[in-house]
Amino acid sequence: MEDMMKNPELGVVPRKPAKALGMALWAAQIILAMLFLFAGVMKFVMPVEEMTRGSSLPGSFFHFIGAMEVLGAIGLVLPCLLRISPFLTPVAACGLVIIMAGATVTSIPMGWISLLPLFAGFAAAFIAYGRFKLLPIQPRQ
Repeated sequence: MEDMMKNPELGVVPRKPAKALGMALWAAQIILAMLFLFAGVMKFVMPVEEMTRGSSLPGSFFHFIGAMEVLGAIGLVLPCLLRISPFLTPVAACGLVIIMAGATVTSIPMGWISLLPLFAGFAAAFIAYGRFKLLPIQPRQ
């Protein structure tokens, strides 16, 4: 059966789910990259007093998270786009999963739970799994 999938002369059409999965992964990577780039930059633009309101975390921690979000946004797209060390894309997605898990957990003591970090964390996990196992990008030769 595997030979039939590779040989178009045998009349077996190649599977299209791989193309749909690739498009879904790229869409998720681009959307999340824009989200994290915006969120990371905002952590440097907003006043520290406004950022830390209702939180016991220091402003420098928010700046650190902002820097990691900007780097994660770059890591979601650039390595796969250039096909230079594309394994860095799922690594960046794993780092963003950790950040979003922390954001979800730290929002609970404030009396609310935000669905945006939860959704972004699941989307980053989808990208990590998709680019590690399902449809990895091959590096340029």
